[in-house]
Amino acid sequence: MTEFHLRAAGVSLVLDSRGAVLHWGPDLGSLPFSLAASQLPAIPPSSIDVPLSLPLLPTAGDGWSGRPAIAGHHDGKPCGTLRTVSVQALSQTISVRSESADGVHVTTEADLTAEGVLRVRHVLENRGPGVFALANLDVLLPLPAEASELLDFTGLWAHERRPQRTALRQGVWSRESRHGRPGHDDAFLMMAGTPGFGFRSGRVWAVHLAWSGDKQIWAERSALGPSVIGAGELLAPGEIRLAPGESYATPWTIAVYSDSGIDGLSDRLHPWIRSLKAFAKPRPVVLNTWEAVYFDHSLSRLTALADAAAEVGVERFVLDDGWFTGRRDDRRALGDWYVDPEIWPDGLHPLIARVHAAGMDFGFWVEPEMISPDSVVAREHPSWILGPPDALTWRHQRVLDLSIPAAFDHVRGRLTDLLTEYPIAFLKWDHNRDLLAPGTAHRQTTALYRLLAALREAFPHLEIESCASGGGRVDLGILPYADRFWTSDTNDPLDRQRIQRWTGVLIPPELLGGHLGAGAAHVTGRRSALGFRLATALFGHAGIEWDVSRASAADRASIAGWTAEYKRLRPLLHSGVVVRADSPDPAVLVHGVVAQDRSEAVFALVTLDSTAAALPPPVRFPGLDPDRAYTVRPVGLPPRAVQDAPPPWLAGGAVTLPGRVLAEVGLPVPLLVPEQAALFALTTV
Repeated sequence: MTEFHLRAAGVSLVLDSRGAVLHWGPDLGSLPFSLAASQLPAIPPSSIDVPLSLPLLPTAGDGWSGRPAIAGHHDGKPCGTLRTVSVQALSQTISVRSESADGVHVTTEADLTAEGVLRVRHVLENRGPGVFALANLDVLLPLPAEASELLDFTGLWAHERRPQRTALRQGVWSRESRHGRPGHDDAFLMMAGTPGFGFRSGRVWAVHLAWSGDKQIWAERSALGPSVIGAGELLAPGEIRLAPGESYATPWTIAVYSDSGIDGLSDRLHPWIRSLKAFAKPRPVVLNTWEAVYFDHSLSRLTALADAAAEVGVERFVLDDGWFTGRRDDRRALGDWYVDPEIWPDGLHPLIARVHAAGMDFGFWVEPEMISPDSVVAREHPSWILGPPDALTWRHQRVLDLSIPAAFDHVRGRLTDLLTEYPIAFLKWDHNRDLLAPGTAHRQTTALYRLLAALREAFPHLEIESCASGGGRVDLGILPYADRFWTSDTNDPLDRQRIQRWTGVLIPPELLGGHLGAGAAHVTGRRSALGFRLATALFGHAGIEWDVSRASAADRASIAGWTAEYKRLRPLLHSGVVVRADSPDPAVLVHGVVAQDRSEAVFALVTLDSTAAALPPPVRFPGLDPDRAYTVRPVGLPPRAVQDAPPPWLAGGAVTLPGRVLAEVGLPVPLLVPEQAALFALTTV
């Protein structure tokens, strides 16, 4: 039997001539002998009379009693079993064509990138005699028996990406999103691994669905066949109906294998994403006005803020909500995308001129997918609003149906006019509510992609941030259209440490917005030290969301020093390898970024709470070159510690040790109080 073998970066994918997946995981090397012949399982009692194999689209007709990969019907007649017609391999891509007797044709594409990232999708064409109503079309991949523990994510507003673990038991563990966006509780990246897998240990298989609408990700263990992990768009009944000749393409399922724990997933995903999203210029230090002025917009207030921002080293000034006609609070005017003449009688030109004169570029906030019932557009075009007239509002707003051509053209026209009139470098693109309209997520998401693509084509230098009331739309489906993700609406560093740690497993740091907030956090009200806030915002695409014009001179000097340090470290932070240590104490986090050539690194030691021991264990620095010597120095504002004396090496200002010693033995650390961070710069001797 012919076999098709893709290999890259320590990963193998093997399919047989029927399109069955024989292996996805560690590299098998060259295969001069048949894998399929040696891997046929036994035939157990009370089962089908041939060995069970798992095609890419398994259904009951294949003997698969698990969750089917495809379901649908022609006028009530269920889709027949698909049979493989051909399997072809070209370079690093395998294409499998399957057909059913009732005219359902599916082409499955699987490609393995140079980084070892597997991408799989299906394209279904209806060649039957009538309309085909699709229920689901998903990607399923086999898991080995050792992958018996699952990790995925849940969360809520301002507390995104909360990890949760469970054993992979008999049955289905399914995570489904029906928000019309991934949502704050998005499963995000489902991992299946060896028991107890951590950041630096264990074998892990993971999937992510590159899609910004409703989705499902699941794992299943069956007594009658292999365990599987799957993903696909979550379709409402009747949402996809294909007339003869019409087709539907699934979102890409992104699948990653690691033999070195969770960090090994990032080691593949980050370089691959960077190959798709390269930036010609360094990621600028941002100041966003929201938590600085809220809706209190005036030229005098904002020019003072812009001047102070420039003094501390800001490179991009972003005007948040409140600039358009009638927008005095969050209960009105969405959809009326005109600069408010009462606040801005000369338009935004005077403010932008001041921003540019200070050496910064300019951006502003929009929420184009939403509409306020109290708006001119809603009153003039009620048919543009998604759902019935009495549908629930959310944050006092409704959804604009972008699948309606006139509504689409209105939004594109208003944004085009604004981007043409004003030299705007950046849009913060928000999405502050769920759709709550069954059967609309697919068309709304595809319309959003078309809108973003049109704007990117018309304004190729425009950067767009994906924001959905914080981190409710962080996914790789929107990556081609977005240059930044707003990680969360909370700037509280205690919450941000956890959120950024887990969001960064998938997304590289230069795409994750993290801002320095005020001493008392806007969302939680918790007060935190300036050094803790600065250290937290450093590891990402850094910015400020604080009225620095009213900060003390000492704080402004510290912020200016921080922006200078960020700019110095930016080439490392935004190109290096992200590493995270596994700490035995949940109150302590250690994370860092190591240069690709391992010549330098920056690490953070973070205390989230009171530590478990009076004398904490030494901090270890993973990811270094074991055979090179590194000098370790503290950087940034000194954290608060409770101790009679610091460790002697720290009192001396620096120490030089081999990378192997720093990774395996580590260094004694100061006795930090809760909610502190110590930063260390490492350079090779």
